[in-house]
Amino acid sequence: MPDPYLAIGEILRPRGVAGEMKVKPLTDDPNRFLNVKNVYLSLDGSLPARVAFARVDPDSVAVRLEGVTDRDQAEKLRGKLIYVSRADAVALPEDANFIVDLIGCRGMDDRGRDFGTLVDVMQPGGNDVYVFQGPLGEVLVPALKRVVLSVDIDEKVVRLDSQAVDETCVFED
Repeated sequence: MPDPYLAIGEILRPRGVAGEMKVKPLTDDPNRFLNVKNVYLSLDGSLPARVAFARVDPDSVAVRLEGVTDRDQAEKLRGKLIYVSRADAVALPEDANFIVDLIGCRGMDDRGRDFGTLVDVMQPGGNDVYVFQGPLGEVLVPALKRVVLSVDIDEKVVRLDSQAVDETCVFED
């Protein structure tokens, strides 16, 4: 079962003296911070917070949380992740998944070949690339419909087309 919360940012450091923090976005859309109000500073949701202010900068996001009013308070949050509940998460298009849900899935093709565990999703441009680590070494699989037959997040399995894999994938030892 997927975690009920999704990380959308990492607090890097205080910014200024009024409690503002520099945040590294962990989301494809940093503008997400402009519309979110309820966040959490723990994966289990036990540390709720409210966003008082957010601004998207070229390389980061500036965030101030309610109750964080000075640099010392902001410094204590350095390194913490900012989460949103799945209920407040951005709706994904059909056949799309959050990367955090893909990590840990098992890669299997239609011939029963085991590609191991999905350990990373690279985003080099045109399409994502799934990185599996397992009995065949490191295998880079383009996330294309003709290659990826299905993804079952509940079962933690990515089903691959064996012919498409043989034609398009990179196998590295």
